[in-house]
Amino acid sequence: MGQTLRLIPPPVQLRDIPEPRWDHVLRLSDDTGLLEHARNATARREHGYCVDDVSRGLLVAAREPRPHPELVRQSERYLAFLTHAQGPDGAFRNRMSYERRWTDEPSLGDWWGRAMWGLGTAAARGPSGSIRRESMVAFRQGLQCRSSWPRAMAFAGLGAAEVLRAGPYDPAVAELLGDAATVVGTPGSDPEWVWPEPELTYANPSVAEVVIAAGDLLGDEGLLTDGLRMLSWLCRMQEQDGHLSTVPVGGWRPDVPRHRFDQQPIEAAATADACATAAAVTGDDHWDAPLFQAITWFFGDNDTGTLMYDAETGGCYDGLTANGPNLNQGAESTLALVSTLQHARTLASRSATRPSGGLA
Repeated sequence: MGQTLRLIPPPVQLRDIPEPRWDHVLRLSDDTGLLEHARNATARREHGYCVDDVSRGLLVAAREPRPHPELVRQSERYLAFLTHAQGPDGAFRNRMSYERRWTDEPSLGDWWGRAMWGLGTAAARGPSGSIRRESMVAFRQGLQCRSSWPRAMAFAGLGAAEVLRAGPYDPAVAELLGDAATVVGTPGSDPEWVWPEPELTYANPSVAEVVIAAGDLLGDEGLLTDGLRMLSWLCRMQEQDGHLSTVPVGGWRPDVPRHRFDQQPIEAAATADACATAAAVTGDDHWDAPLFQAITWFFGDNDTGTLMYDAETGGCYDGLTANGPNLNQGAESTLALVSTLQHARTLASRSATRPSGGLA
């Protein structure tokens, strides 16, 4: 299966990587929000919507430097969905049926963190003043909350980092970022297992990224060093024969043989995010190598040599199995692809200015 789907033979070159496309994201979007699942490229309405994915949609759209009018309109719908999901105490519901009925109550799981990340990014970089203002209102409402879940705090902390970078400095926002780094913890002394947790599960690069952001924006050199050490170790753990091999569903533990499947596109995208942040904070272009691996993971430079990108639809396959891709193209995976292609565009621009030509 992998051989028939490969469009770009290895080695993949940066100049071969396409521009970000929004076709499939908009295909999954409607006047309510962003439908979570698809069978092949067709939205599955029966599974409804979730704050997790709508938050990702708002975040990635806010990162687009020159969004077209349809994407701006859809960003407004994503934002309205999130404000409707938020309770008065700042927590968020997560799931809505296609009939527009919420099926849960506001709480502080990962979706709260992802909503805060999306809102913080839209408050800092949204395509219009009205989106930026309303996103900040909702972000501040969520700012009063703290989650006991490290991933939720890491996501929320990344939203706080976006707000702080945009300025002006806000002590309450900085406090959330600092609290997120505290919940994550610091790396251990064992060089064989640097990670602050007993296992690698999901969204691991985001955990390292929030520590890097906290060290940078809060002026804590020790914290910055810790975050960079965590990410460097994770990148080494995820490198297999010169390509990215992400922590799969089921995770990795010390002294247990590492299985390789199923790998999720969101993990490759999180790796790209974290490496791009590390490069921006340090000015060290050695982070471009693992960033490039995260980009080319989608284009066949992975454990099965399988293309994860559907050039016809602009979508991304939902997971990499030992037998090739799961051909469904849901919101999470497609947004992971678009987000990573945004980094590829930036990396190509940066590489083009280098005398050596960089990775192009």
